[in-house]
Amino acid sequence: MAPHLSPTLVKKVLPGNRLGDEGLALYVHWPFCVSKCPYCDFNSHVRDGVDHEAWRTALLADLAHEAALLPGRRLTSIFFGGGTPSLMEPATVAAVIGAAREAWPASDDIEITLEANPNSVEAARFADLAAAGVNRLSLGLQSFDDAALAFLGRAHSAREGLAALEVAQRHFGRVSFDLIYALPGDDDARWAAMLDRAIALGTEHLSLYELTIEPGTRFASMVAKREFEPLDAERAAELFELTAERTAAAGIPAYEISNHARAGAETRHNLTYWRYGDYAGIGPGAHGRRGGMRTMRHRKPENFLTGVARNGHGLVEEEALSPVEAAREALVMGLRLAEGIDPVALAERIGVERLVDDAAVERLTGHGLLERDGKRLRTTPGGRLLLDSILAEIAA
Repeated sequence: MAPHLSPTLVKKVLPGNRLGDEGLALYVHWPFCVSKCPYCDFNSHVRDGVDHEAWRTALLADLAHEAALLPGRRLTSIFFGGGTPSLMEPATVAAVIGAAREAWPASDDIEITLEANPNSVEAARFADLAAAGVNRLSLGLQSFDDAALAFLGRAHSAREGLAALEVAQRHFGRVSFDLIYALPGDDDARWAAMLDRAIALGTEHLSLYELTIEPGTRFASMVAKREFEPLDAERAAELFELTAERTAAAGIPAYEISNHARAGAETRHNLTYWRYGDYAGIGPGAHGRRGGMRTMRHRKPENFLTGVARNGHGLVEEEALSPVEAAREALVMGLRLAEGIDPVALAERIGVERLVDDAAVERLTGHGLLERDGKRLRTTPGGRLLLDSILAEIAA
């Protein structure tokens, strides 16, 4: 997304755009980490100290600004992401949840997720976060192998990760954890063994990410200096297919490219995002989508605080999406999902004549990369390996 730094914020909402008709999700970004992982390109920062009272005040002000622009919506989920949100004081988490519930009527089964790292919290912090209102924890284990954890720059051991998972499962009704695969030297046997161990731990949701070398990260510099060689694309694709087969056989199939869950345990917050619903984003670098508008907050924590103090919010960008832009984003998001999309209904909701090129869809269906199920269109398992190319072909 190209930056739009004009001080004059665009306030126009597209006529006929009905993207806001459904429930609302809230994303809260906490930007601080104990250390920066070498693969991470997220908006995360290491600071010697954090003024928690100042950050609580700023986040509540930023939330109030979004709430004023989205009155009367039904809040379906809250997601604390980062950075490392488990470094937040539980009182701040409770204050944000309380303010969100006051701003919007909440669904009876509202999902409130917080991301945590095993080294950043203890049993007392998990209990306090649950008492604050968090009912789903996403734990960044990343591996069960100490050598892999050291390579990934993680500050916890495999034993510490498993202990944190055990504590989390005692305090939260829903727990998910992340693993990273396709590390240098990965093979079928090693990854299959790790998958089997992950499945046996009894969570209903797993986020399984292929290691990618992102520009600007320390890993990108290391690869450029030939300090290590990433796993080749063909081997990584084989591990992706192995992942899909293994999780499906265990009853936790992929419902999105990297996310796997038992029926009913899918991440509701991310489903709102992938189904192209509205979500308010607050905190440094947070993206949002409301009523046909694309929003973006200041990335640098200090700039965010300054913006909130000056303007009452941390916005740096607010721009109306054209129907073509919205259609492109909705297509990219929707085809990540195993359920796929209803192209006709989605086009109508966005306000475009059509979302996909029917001739291209038929051609790729004939090649076994796409399939139709009634009104819905989705990628096949083989098609998911070529998603970027498929999107370029079928976008109307």
